[in-house]
Parts: sequence; C-alpha cells; structure tokens
Amino acid sequence: METNGRRVETVLQLVRAQTSASITEIAAKCGVSEMTIRRDLHKLAQSGQVIRVPGGARIARSFGVEKSFVERLHKMADAKQRIGRAAAELVAEGSSVSLDSGTTTLCIARQLRERRNIVVFTFSLAVLEELAGAESVRVELTGGTYRASSHDLVGNAVNESLRAVSADTVFIGAAALSFRKGVMVNDPDAQRALLDSGRRRVLVLDSSKIGTEALYGLCRLEKCDMVITDAGVRNPDLVRLRRVTKVLVAE
Repeated sequence: METNGRRVETVLQLVRAQTSASITEIAAKCGVSEMTIRRDLHKLAQSGQVIRVPGGARIARSFGVEKSFVERLHKMADAKQRIGRAAAELVAEGSSVSLDSGTTTLCIARQLRERRNIVVFTFSLAVLEELAGAESVRVELTGGTYRASSHDLVGNAVNESLRAVSADTVFIGAAALSFRKGVMVNDPDAQRALLDSGRRRVLVLDSSKIGTEALYGLCRLEKCDMVITDAGVRNPDLVRLRRVTKVLVAE
C-alpha cells in the first residue's frame, strides 16, 4: 500500500494527466475510499496545485489569470487561516451567511465544512467548490458571468440575487482599509449589494492591508459591525479601529 505522501503525488499525477478528474475515478485507480481522496485533494488545493470542482478537481494552471488567485491565496496564508477560524466561530449551527469572493473568505468556507444545517450565499465558485460534498451545508450560488481572475461571478445578476438575500451574517473582504477613505477594493465590479445581504456585517482582512489604500472605496468603516484581523496588526492601528467598531484579533 502506498504511503500518504506517495498517494498524494499519485493523485496529483492523475489530475495532471487528464487536466481534471472525479473523486470516484481517482479513488478507483488508487484503491482507496472517496473520503481519503477528498482529504488528498484538500491538501493539494491548499498548496495551490489543484483547484477543487464539484465532485473532483482540475489542475491549477501556472499561467494567466488563474495564477493570480492562487498567488493571493498563499500571501499571508497563515494569517488568513487564523482569520478564517475566528470568523467561522461566529457562525452558529442553523444560521445563514453571505460570503464575499476572495482568498480570506475562502478560508472561512474551509472552516464551515463541518458546521451543521447552515446556508451559505455566495458568488464565489471557489467557495462553492470548497463546500461541495459538505452534507450539512447548503450553498446558494448567485447568477452572473464567470470571471477567471478571481474564480467568481460578476455582473448585474449577482447584485439582483444579493438584493433578495438577508442572511444572519455577511463576511466582506477588502484590498485595503484606509483610515481616511474606509474599506477599499481594487475591483471596479465589486458587488456593493453584498453589504446589505446580511444583518451583521463583518469585515475580514489580514493586517498587511490596514492603513493602506486601494483603487475604489467600498464603504465607510462605520458600516461594519466588526473587523477580524490577525495578530500582526500594529497597536496604534488597533486603537484607531476600536474607536470606530468592534475588533477581533485572530491568534
């Protein structure tokens, strides 16, 4: 029987050979359970070598716009994982959440896999793929046009879908948090209807983005009920944030 490390490498080679592969066929070729293959694919997805799709995985190409998403996922990866765990702790069983598209909110999705009876609204295909197969999580995907650079959906159909949503909590990502201009993004297609898709608004972003600016304003910090960041946040920035809203520092 292959060791775990050798089997994971075999799984990667199978996906590479076919560009994509289903969990069922990989399990059959490796002679192990589908649950084992799910765990192997989860490891490969975390390392950026494959991208999870419903029922299987496809290769993460090393060129073009797909690479940018994988690279963003690995930037401040440990901090994002801690933020993801802290954010998921706010989600009670039986509740509903609206998840932004982005690498930090993807880390939240990973922590929600074991929650029971929750509903997740999103326009992120990465979130959809992460939660595929989680039996107690219902994912509702908006309409929209596919955008490869962020592996999500954009357009008026997204906003129309989000306007009909009133989740318990909405988790919002950002490219920057400026003390002068508020929550900022680099995306001209940012889904502003997301802000009102949850009764509690929680901004999630790693500490490297605090005190910086991006291209477009999304909302004032006062509009967020809470900010979750990591322990790398500078103390003067933390003091300024807490004058405006609640702050949770993920350890």
